[in-house]
Amino acid sequence: MFKSVLSVCANHCKPSLLVRNYGKHNKKFLYKDGVKVNNIFYYPRENEAHSLPETGEPSKLFRVRRIKPVKGCPHWEKRILRDLGLYESNAVAVVKNIPENNARLWKVKHLIEVLPIRFPHGEPTEADVNYTFLKENGDCVVVKDITSRAVRDDRLESAVQFTKIEERMDGETLRKDSRLKWLNPW
Repeated sequence: MFKSVLSVCANHCKPSLLVRNYGKHNKKFLYKDGVKVNNIFYYPRENEAHSLPETGEPSKLFRVRRIKPVKGCPHWEKRILRDLGLYESNAVAVVKNIPENNARLWKVKHLIEVLPIRFPHGEPTEADVNYTFLKENGDCVVVKDITSRAVRDDRLESAVQFTKIEERMDGETLRKDSRLKWLNPW
């Protein structure tokens, strides 16, 4: 039975349907919408056409955020994400812009969002490391407001004191109380 179906298919089917192609993909054909800036091809998403970099120095660092789940991904993509520190959901990592890291990012490009880190007020020095702040749009800003640092320390101190108060309700008591209020609202 199988031989007769195969012979009928061989006589009437196109020969290209029976041949498998195990060759590599033609990446220039697959990724033809790239824009070349400073000898680097950029492939922005459809809704992010404005995200092309300006002409000038390429960024030294990237802000990489995972946007897709890893469930169902092959083990090599999970390993790359774990090595980059992006295995947790909505994880953010800062990655150097070097060819090795760029090759790794290219392999998981469908799972991540990459933004170049810009320094609008200049690069921070070693003394500024404690005062740097990385925004979601990729801007790295140095904030040296001493009063905000003191306020932050006061908030931390008050939070620590709050956890030590014995009169406060713990999580289990709050859950029980909320459940009772849900069951008997009046």
